[in-house]
Amino acid sequence: MNHPSQSLPGRVRAGYALGSLVTGAFGTVPGLLLLPYLTDTLGVAAGIAGLLVLAPKAWDVLINPVAGRISDRTRTRWGARRPFLLGAGLAVALLFAAIFAAPIKSGVYVALTFLATATAYAFYQVPYVAMPAEMTDDYTERTRLMTWRVAILAVAILVSGALAPVVTKQFGDGVPGHRAMGVFVAMLILIGTAGSFFGTSRAPTGRVLESEASLKTQLRTAGRNKAFTRLLVCFIIQAAGIATMLAGVSYFATQVLRDPDTGSTVLFACFVGPALLVMPLWSRVGAKIGKLRSYFLSSLVFAGAAALMALAPVLPAAAVYVLTGVVGCGYAGQQVFGLAMLPDCIAYDAARTGRRQAGVFTGLWTAGETFGLALGPGIFALLLAAFGYVSSDSGTAAAQTDTARLGVLLGFTVVPAIVVALALFTLRGYDLDEERLSSRSEGQGEALERTA
Repeated sequence: MNHPSQSLPGRVRAGYALGSLVTGAFGTVPGLLLLPYLTDTLGVAAGIAGLLVLAPKAWDVLINPVAGRISDRTRTRWGARRPFLLGAGLAVALLFAAIFAAPIKSGVYVALTFLATATAYAFYQVPYVAMPAEMTDDYTERTRLMTWRVAILAVAILVSGALAPVVTKQFGDGVPGHRAMGVFVAMLILIGTAGSFFGTSRAPTGRVLESEASLKTQLRTAGRNKAFTRLLVCFIIQAAGIATMLAGVSYFATQVLRDPDTGSTVLFACFVGPALLVMPLWSRVGAKIGKLRSYFLSSLVFAGAAALMALAPVLPAAAVYVLTGVVGCGYAGQQVFGLAMLPDCIAYDAARTGRRQAGVFTGLWTAGETFGLALGPGIFALLLAAFGYVSSDSGTAAAQTDTARLGVLLGFTVVPAIVVALALFTLRGYDLDEERLSSRSEGQGEALERTA
């Protein structure tokens, strides 16, 4: 089916959006619970635990572009992307449960199973992110599609991030609690896999264009797309900042808010709940002032609220939770506009070169995003080590010094705020707008007609 210029059916939007249960759960829960699982249940030192979390995700920097190229060259009756949604999604669910199964209490076992899960996830995420550029060539429809996707992403973050700690505690913390949590999250991933595969069965697949001959050539071509490279660098840096905050949720709830039982769940509810409400507002803001300005605005909202949370030790808990909600509102906008600008970059490249290589662009994108998300726990772990955080193998956090608690506070607030704000400087020179994309698309259409 060729590119449609009209709106996509609601069933297709909803089906595609359900894939965010997979990306949201895998992107959230390891960043939230894997580091404290290693430091406070398996007794791994903070610095080493950070490396164990970082290394498997860093592997995705290599595997994601390969997954993109493979999906670009795939031809099946289900299209190029959908077979990967089913096969890789099932593998992610099974392997995720295995991460926390803990047949042995070993950080090496966790690292190896996490590596396997990250590899399977690459073959789900890259084709999934490539699909919007091929489902529609309408500039505004891409924003609508991303709004649906980010809305489900927010639900996935809320359900997985808020309930995973609850499930863990319900089953007794420690290894048994984490084992039950792994199965719970695996079920969410299975639902997202089925929804995205079957829900997009009637989605347009776009015109199949010739792909570049080699991965090296494709990477070189992507590097020539200056708008893409600027957006990619910004998104990677911001992902690292966001993931640093995410990695600190459990520590912040325990050491700063002094609420180890419900603090993590309430923080996540406050983070995601308001984000769901402002999603339509961000869509209207984007239509009025454009995607790029909206991206800047949402990033500054995130950074400003995160910085103010450094006052948490002297603020009432209610004020901290309100600021968390503002952070979530900013995060929602970042996701909507960043993900809506990516298909614009891909469409611009297709119009410029006449070649089909969405998978390479999304492979680089997801590799960069995954690497940024992996850097976050690493950064937070280094802060813990630098400020003297003490690990434990009892399933509960050990008593910490005031210095260690200061490291937790800075890692959760000031550091993410600075990283997210500074990343915006990389977007100087980004110049893709609706008018420029429309002129490129018209030129490509005329060239194809002359060729025919």
